[in-house]
Amino acid sequence: MDPLIWVIDDDSSIRFVFDRALEVNSIKHQLFADGESALAALETTVPDVIVSDIKMPGIDGISLIDRVHAKDPTVPVIIMTAHSDLTAAVDSYEKGTFEYLPKPFDIEQAISLVRRAAVHHFNLVRRRDAPPVTEELHESGDAEIIGKSPAMQEVFKFIGRVSRTDVPVLIHGETGTGRELVAIAMHNHSERREKPFISINMSSIPQDMAEAELCGRVDEETPTEGAFHRCQGGTLFINEICDMPMGAQTRLLQVLQNGEYVPVGASLPEKTTARIVAATSRDLEQMVKDGTFISDLFYRLNVIHINMPPLRDRNNDIPMLAKHFLTQSALETGSETKKLTSEVLVFLCRQPWPGNVRQLKNLCKYLTIMVTGRDIQLSDLPTEFLQDRAAHPQITTSITGSSREPTSWQEQLRNWVDGRLRAGETDILSEATPEFERVMLEAALAFTSNHKQEAARLLGWGRNTLTRKIKELHMSN
Repeated sequence: MDPLIWVIDDDSSIRFVFDRALEVNSIKHQLFADGESALAALETTVPDVIVSDIKMPGIDGISLIDRVHAKDPTVPVIIMTAHSDLTAAVDSYEKGTFEYLPKPFDIEQAISLVRRAAVHHFNLVRRRDAPPVTEELHESGDAEIIGKSPAMQEVFKFIGRVSRTDVPVLIHGETGTGRELVAIAMHNHSERREKPFISINMSSIPQDMAEAELCGRVDEETPTEGAFHRCQGGTLFINEICDMPMGAQTRLLQVLQNGEYVPVGASLPEKTTARIVAATSRDLEQMVKDGTFISDLFYRLNVIHINMPPLRDRNNDIPMLAKHFLTQSALETGSETKKLTSEVLVFLCRQPWPGNVRQLKNLCKYLTIMVTGRDIQLSDLPTEFLQDRAAHPQITTSITGSSREPTSWQEQLRNWVDGRLRAGETDILSEATPEFERVMLEAALAFTSNHKQEAARLLGWGRNTLTRKIKELHMSN
C-alpha cells in the first residue's frame, strides 16, 4: 500500500507543516491552495486520502466533500478547521467526513490519522460493492452548544457520529452543562427530526406519578397518554434518570428490551418506537452497586456514553459563550449589546461556575438588564462575584487558563491581551499603543514635575516628539 495524500488549505503555513511531516514519513502527497485546483486535478488523479480546510476562498470543505465523493465515494476526507462549532462538525460528518480535525492540532497525531484513513480507504477499495453513501445536509438551531475547547470538540464529534443511529445514549454531566441541548442536537440531526422531541425531568415528577408519566394510565375516567406513546418515532429525553423510582425503571427496561410497555391499569402491552436518550448528574454505576438502580437498565442505557465537561474545565470557551449570551439577551430585551472588559473576561474565566453554562447565561441576562453603560466593569458584577473577588484580590487567569498571581507588568499585559483576544477583538495594538504611551508620558511628566525636556530625555524621545505625542493623545500641556 503506497497511498497518495492531498492537503488542501489556503494557509501556506499549514501546507508547509504537512509537506515536511509527510515527506519525513515518506508518504506521497500533493498540496493545493484552494478547492478549485484540487478538483481540476481530480479529473485525472484520485487520491487515497484528502485533508482539507473547511473555510477557504471559493469552494469550501463541505462542498468539496460532495464533489470528491461524486467522483469516488470511497475517498476518506479529513476536515480541519479553526472555526470549531457543532454545525461544522455535524455537517462534515453528515457529508461523509472520515474525521474532524480542529486547529490547532498536533502534527504527529494528524499524520497518524492520515495513516488510519489510508488503511480505511484500502479496505474499502477491496470491497467496492458496498461504498459509503453521502447524506443530505440539514440545518439545525444548536447555537448555544458553543465551544472550541478539546472537550467540546469531542462532544461535537459524538453528536455527529451518534445522531444517525437509534441506539440508547447516556449523557453524564453536572446540572447546567447543556445535556438537554446535546439531546436536542442529536434529534435535529437524525432522521427522526420531523417526529416529536419530548423531554421529561424525573427530579420534578412525584415518585408515584413517574410510571404514568412514561406509560400513560387507563384505569381512570379520563385515560392519559404517556411519553412513550406521545413520542412515537421521535426522541424521548429522560433527564436526571438517577431520580427514577424502581417501578418506572422496570418499565423503561422493558421498552429497551423489546420496544413494549404496559400502561398503568392495562393488561396488554403497547409498542413504542421512541429513541431513548437519558442524562444523569449522579454516578449510575455506583447507584447499581448501592442497589438503587437496576443493573440491566444501566448497561442497556450505557451503550454509548458521553461526559459533558463542566464550564470550569473549559474556561477558554467562556468569552465566546458570554458574547453569544449578551447578544441574545440584547435581542430579547430590545437593548444595546453589552461588552465585557478584558478585566472582567479574565476574572470570569477563573470562576468555579457551580451552575455551569446556565449560570453564565443568567449572569449575561442580569448584566444586560442592570448595567446602564455599554462596557461591563468588575463593579457591575453581582454581589456573589464581588465577594469572591474580595477574598482573592490578586488572583488572575493567565493565557493558559491557570489561576495564579501576576508576577510582572508584562504578565499583566499578557492577561489584558488575552482578555481582548478571548472577546474576539482584533487590531488591539491600535488601542494598546496610545494607552501605553499615555501611561509612560504621564509617569515621566509627573516624575519631572512637568518638565517636558527632561521627561523627553528620560523616555528617550526628542522634545518635539514629546510635544507631538501630547497633542496626538489629547493630553493637557
